[in-house]
Parts: sequence; C-alpha cells; structure tokens
Amino acid sequence: MADVEAPPPLAEIKSNVALIDKGVSTLEPRFTHRVLRSLTALRKRTDAAVLRNAVEEIYPKESVIRKTLLSWIPGSSDSVASMDIDSKPSAQDPVPEIEIYFRLLLIHTLLSSSDSYAKALQLAKETSEKILQLNRRSIDPLAAKVWYAVDRAYELGGEVADARPLLLSAQRTASLRHDDESQAALINCLLRNYIHYSLFDQADKLISKTTFPSSASNPQYARYHYYLGRIKVVQLNYTEAHRNLQQAIRRAPQPRTAPGFYQAVHKFFIVVELLMGDIPDRSLFRHPVLEKALIAYFDIVKAVRTGSLSQFQTTLSKHSSTFTTDKTYTLILRLRQNVIKTGIRRLSLSYSRISLRDICHKLHLDSEEDAEYIVGKAIRDGVIEGKIVHEKGWMECGGQKRGYGPEVSEVFGRRIAFCLDLHNQSVKAMRYPLNAHRKELAAAEGAREREKELAKEIQEGELDDEDLGGDF
Repeated sequence: MADVEAPPPLAEIKSNVALIDKGVSTLEPRFTHRVLRSLTALRKRTDAAVLRNAVEEIYPKESVIRKTLLSWIPGSSDSVASMDIDSKPSAQDPVPEIEIYFRLLLIHTLLSSSDSYAKALQLAKETSEKILQLNRRSIDPLAAKVWYAVDRAYELGGEVADARPLLLSAQRTASLRHDDESQAALINCLLRNYIHYSLFDQADKLISKTTFPSSASNPQYARYHYYLGRIKVVQLNYTEAHRNLQQAIRRAPQPRTAPGFYQAVHKFFIVVELLMGDIPDRSLFRHPVLEKALIAYFDIVKAVRTGSLSQFQTTLSKHSSTFTTDKTYTLILRLRQNVIKTGIRRLSLSYSRISLRDICHKLHLDSEEDAEYIVGKAIRDGVIEGKIVHEKGWMECGGQKRGYGPEVSEVFGRRIAFCLDLHNQSVKAMRYPLNAHRKELAAAEGAREREKELAKEIQEGELDDEDLGGDF
C-alpha cells in the first residue's frame, strides 16, 4: 500500500491549531498529543514564510500576540524591542495554547540556522517564562516540548551549564503543580546536562531525590533509562546498566524514526555486555540502521571474543577517535581484563595442563609473574576451574561448569518479571467507556428483581407445572 502524501505545511498547521482548540475546550489531552506526534516531521517542512502566513490567517489584524509572533519570524520588518510583549491579549485571540505552539515552531525554525541561535535562545527564555506564568494544565503537553527546545537552544546558542538553574527551578515548579509531562522532560534535560559535563555524582543525587513520573510517555522513559544506564556503567554497576539500556531499547521509537538515539543506546549496550562477560549477538551488527555505526564496536567484539590482547590494542588505537567521540573510550579500556579472562578461558578448555610461560606467550603478557597473578585471579573469580602448581610452573585445568545453576534461574526470573510488568503496564494503558459498569449493574439488578418475583409467585402458588414447563 502506497504511503499517504502529507498535506501542505500551512494546511497541517491550521489543522493542528483546530485540534489544540478542541483539546482545550473538551479537556482531552489526546488531541494535543496527536498534534505533537507530527511535530518532528512538520518542523522539517516549515519555514519563515509558512509561519508568517499561518499567524496572519489565525490571529486577527489588531491582535498584540500576532504582532509579537510576527516580530520573531526571520525577515520581518518589525523589531522585537518595538513590540509590547506584556500587553494583554484581546477577546478574539485564540487560546494561549495556540500561541505556545507557534512559539515552539518558531524556536525550531530559528535553531535550523546558525545565524539565528541567539534569537532562538532569547525566544526560548521568554516562552519558558510565559509558560510558568500561565499555569494551565491544558498547556502541559506543549510545555514538555518547549523545555526540550529551551535546552537545545542553550546548547546551540549559549552554554549548556547556563540552563541548569532555570531547569532546576522549573522542575521544582512542575513537581508542585503535578505536571508529570514537564517534570519528565525536565529530569531528562537535567540528566543530559550533568552527563555532558561528566558530573555523574550530581546526576545520581538528582535521581535519588526525584521520582520519575509513572505516567510519562515511552520516548521520555527511553531517554531516562538511557541516562540511568550511562550513570550505572560509570559506577561499575553493570547489571543495572544492562537492564536500563535494555529498557531504553525496548521503549525507544522505531529505528527509522530516531536512528541517532537507537545507535547511541546500542553502543553503550554492546560495551556493557562485553564488560559483563557476554558476547553480543552477531545479527545485531547486520541491522540496516546499526551496520555502519557499529563497525568499530564489531572489531572490538571480535578482539574480545578471540581473547587476543594484541588484536585488542590494535583495534583500540585504530578506532580511538570514534570511541572518544562516543564517550565510550574509558569504558572500553576496562575490557582489557575481559580480553585476558577470555583468553584464559579458551586455554583452560583446550588444555588440561599448560605452563605459565606458554600462557604468557599466547596472551602476549609481559612476564610469567603477571600470567600467574592473572590466572590466580581468574580461578578465584570463578572464571575457570583449576589450580596453579607453582613449583612446576604450570596450570592444571578442571572440568567444565554445568549449564544449570543460580545464574540460569536468575535470568529466567528476570524474564518472568519483565513479562509481568509488561502485562501490568498494558492493563493500565487500556481505555474504557465512561460509566460502562453502571449498565451491567442495572442489568444484574433487573435480573435479581425478576428472580425475586418468580420465587414469590411460586411460593404463593400462582404458577403451576404447565407455566414453568413440564420438565421443571
């Protein structure tokens, strides 16, 4: 079936404005959510001319809001300073949510050009102040998108650290107002801000002092789990990091919709799996969205899988710039011990007895003393079964471990817990008609009354066997 052709940007904006107005009048946020789902695709097709025509058609000529919005559009003859921004809107103006929607489109339009970054930052600050002043629950879905645009404007037009006081203040306000959507967006923006400067302790304190809203959308949850995974892996908590990154992948949008996020999560996910001693599935590197982005990580996986320390060092130096850009270089440096452990495990499966000199030669270690220390640590950690005969200078390998044990039951328990949690979330997400249960109660009450009347007539003898039926 052929894809439906998208309507012109001007027609789509007018349709979205009607949906926002309907959502405000009926107190149904789903109409506003429908508008925001098309925001990413719409802003790529919107320019200054489209926004100018949309504002002129929707707002009356004498409207102060119209003049204010037109002053922000690139190419307009009016200046921002000449507009009376604090003037009250007229009675003919649309609802304030529509103004915030236009401001959101304007911010993204200004951020598309490097010459307008300063203007976009100024508009973002003004829009955030306006949202805090309005304090309308119908504006919450739009406010969540605006806060992300504010953070992006600070990143491109200023310093990311300068946005932190504003975001912290807004997060406290959103928490007091029970604005779950803005609170989720602000927590993610703050975590992104802290991780950008490698302030992992402050990010961990923020997580411990706040509660992420359970009603947040899947994209917000995906970002939150991604940031949690990055914090946990730095803290050496690989199990929690693996679980959070896995949740981020499951909750993320489709790979074609958000390829950058999908690639970023998988880069950390692969490194965490290697740090846990597991080898990622080979089919992952054949995914059309991930194939080119994970070339460097595929080489690292091959080096870890073979247990070759020289191949690992060669691959690390070859792709060091890629790992530094992805901020995974320090994590991959931790894999050196895993490479050595993998090599020792392969040797223990191949030999029943092997000298420490041969281990040193095969694993490219510096000395036999280093080989003895590493083998001893691997035996103590349970990586291999065996013992070191120091007098004769060799390692005697024991039998292989069984395929069943506490690790298998733990993995099985995690899968069961995930399925139960998925079932509970699906039940919570179901929508039911209003007051549908009252009809069932009324029908049950009527049946009960009929049974009482029938029993009374039988008791008084008004019904005989022919009325009730012969079999009765």
